[in-house]
Amino acid sequence: MAELHVELVAADRKVWSGEASLVVARTSSGDIGVMPGHQPLLGVLESGPVTIRTSGESGGGTVVAAVHGGFISFADDQLSLLAEVAELTDEIDVERAERALEEAKSKADEGAERRADVRLRAVTAAR
Repeated sequence: MAELHVELVAADRKVWSGEASLVVARTSSGDIGVMPGHQPLLGVLESGPVTIRTSGESGGGTVVAAVHGGFISFADDQLSLLAEVAELTDEIDVERAERALEEAKSKADEGAERRADVRLRAVTAAR
């Protein structure tokens, strides 16, 4: 089975690296799915969940991350997701994200509301 190498990097750390059969991300042009052999691309990441269908010797699985802005680049079966902020779903405290969403709504803070919403959508997508 063909694979692509994925690097998910935030401004402050490498978040995830490995082999995958499919990556789905939200770009400024809409949602995009990247599989091995995809045409080269360069795009702007929008805030949203990124879903990585992993592959390899231990079988496939799914990694989901909440991503807040950045860039996506693909060429020669190498996919780079360079995010301003990225969190794997197992790093997200759901109760804290729910409280942050409610607080942001009460303060009419659209940026904070969007970040909390993306975290909760990523956790939901991972289930």
